[in-house]
Order: sequence, then structure tokens, then C-alpha cells
Amino acid sequence: QVPLVESGGGLVQAGGSLRLSCLASGSIVRFNVMGWYRQAPGNLRELVAEFSSGGSTNYADSVKGRFTISRDNPKNTIYLQMDSLKPEDTAVYYCRALALVPFTNYWGQGTQVTVSS
Repeated sequence: QVPLVESGGGLVQAGGSLRLSCLASGSIVRFNVMGWYRQAPGNLRELVAEFSSGGSTNYADSVKGRFTISRDNPKNTIYLQMDSLKPEDTAVYYCRALALVPFTNYWGQGTQVTVSS
């Protein structure tokens, strides 16, 4: 098991910033995909930002230019810097780590982000 523990969520006013962290209990370099997803009440879980296989980064259109994903491999941690937050960013944010060989797919427990208008 490589538990993922998210932190950094909270309540912020619109226009504010938060930085989420996802700490893995083991090395993250073996994962083909690591990223952030979110789920708002009544909605499906959706991609926010990820490091995909091949080293590229992908962002949801709704967060481009406002959110930045980064990683610190020696610290086994990825981050999500969220700026210019909007009420529609309110959701539970989950960290995900996916390895293809052998196939393993881990999710963190989630951290709540609430943006007030």
C-alpha cells in the first residue's frame, strides 16, 4: 500500500489562494500518473490537474491559468497551487496515483475546499 494523505484544504473567500499537498508513504517516481481530482456534491469526480505518463501535465479547462500542479520527488509529495479561487471550485479534492505495471491505483481520503462568494 502507498497511502496518500492530502492536506491544505479549508475555507477561503473568492479570489483567494490555497495550496494542497499530497504526501505518499513511498516513492512517487514509479507512478505513471499522479494528479488531483475533485468532486462536488451531486457531480461526478473530475480531473483537475495531473502529471501524465510521458511527463506532460494536463489541466481541466476550468482551472487553466489559475491552478498549478507541481511535485517534489525526494519528499514523495505533489502539490496543487490554487489561485483566483471561485465558488465553483468548491469540492472535495482527491489525490490519485496510478502505476501501469503492475497495475495499482490509489486514492487519498480527500480534503474539502470551500470558496465563499
